[in-house]
Amino acid sequence: MIDTPREIWVYLAAHPLLNLTMTLAAYLVGDFLYRRSGQKAIVNPVLIAIAIVVTILVTTGVSYETYFEGAQFVHFLLGPATVALAVPLYRQFDRVRQSWLAILVSLLAGSLAALLSATLIAWAIGAPRNVVMSIAPKSVTTPIAMGISEQLGGFPSLTAVLVILTGILGAMFGTTLLDKLHVHDASAQGFALGLASHGIGTARALQVSEVTGAFSALAMGLNGLATSLLAPLLMQLLGQWLWP
Repeated sequence: MIDTPREIWVYLAAHPLLNLTMTLAAYLVGDFLYRRSGQKAIVNPVLIAIAIVVTILVTTGVSYETYFEGAQFVHFLLGPATVALAVPLYRQFDRVRQSWLAILVSLLAGSLAALLSATLIAWAIGAPRNVVMSIAPKSVTTPIAMGISEQLGGFPSLTAVLVILTGILGAMFGTTLLDKLHVHDASAQGFALGLASHGIGTARALQVSEVTGAFSALAMGLNGLATSLLAPLLMQLLGQWLWP
């Protein structure tokens, strides 16, 4: 016999469906607030959903492992969602093909800028080497970034947090910053968002337009590949200079 609200919660928390429902409900609350704000980027539904879920887990004392047992279905859907990004990219293929040189130059410049800025800023404020290596791949989608971080000797768990934070900040302020810099071209905005803010930035880009979303998805994929190749070499060279 369950007599108290605490016992009721403990009973429900043992069922994976509760955590899945909580995750979806938290995002729906975030999306509702986002729409009520007039779709202002600063009212980011992902950030709101994270805040709601974390607050509930901390308040109730439910571990992340228990939570993830129910929420892993959403995690599974990341794969199909990523593959689905090929649809807007296919529709904009002619535009992508015409811009191949600009894409290549932007990819190299953006990937190097993301790696160097993160590394040098962290080093300048006195972060230890393993923390610097954790920060370096912050602009790459989480699974790739964690793999790069581990290879460099960083902390994959710290990298995951920084990647999510980078994506949320990019989604919140990226389009506004680009507009203030007079970067109004949809393909340029999209490529910048995807390169700097990976999946969460791409979700924001898709809200702007299909062209913006397509180029953002392209940048996210290409930057994952470029950073995987550049980061080990660049960090090895920088390591000899920063930590002789």
